[in-house]
Amino acid sequence: MKTLLDHKQLDITLQRLAHQLVENHLTFQDTAIIGIQPRGIWMSGRIAELVRKITGQQNIDYGMLDITFYRDDVHQGDIHVPSLTDINFSIENRNVVLIDDVLHTGRTIRSAMDALIDFGRPKKVELMVLIDRRFSRELPIQPDYAGRIVDTIITQKVKVYWAEKDQKDEVVLID
Repeated sequence: MKTLLDHKQLDITLQRLAHQLVENHLTFQDTAIIGIQPRGIWMSGRIAELVRKITGQQNIDYGMLDITFYRDDVHQGDIHVPSLTDINFSIENRNVVLIDDVLHTGRTIRSAMDALIDFGRPKKVELMVLIDRRFSRELPIQPDYAGRIVDTIITQKVKVYWAEKDQKDEVVLID
């Protein structure tokens, strides 16, 4: 097991990503932040809070999206327990920033885009991830914002620990 980001490095990375979002979206009047359930919500919650602090605006639209029934493996025998979807604002003709912790094959993001369309037609969808495992992609999906790019082999796993759920902040590579 190798540490990719410790607590301090994770904090610095999240700060950088939040500043990049503010640089590109300024007022956030036409932009919403949506975290992908289950593990993307820990990152998206922190990013939304950092954006609020940086901009001084408390009315940033932030939601959570469950993709359970949009997954292409939902009927393959594994038990998928749905999580909460909470999008209490319109995404119609708005910029949406989807956030997840790790981009691996791209299938989760494809599912999220399918689920998102049920809420309206965004003007633009951007993707923010903490870790981009770029050489393991199965679909042509790339992040607009990436905390760290990690080259891994198929047998390796990237695990993100969030203090809110796992009692520690750390990103590790497991062989």
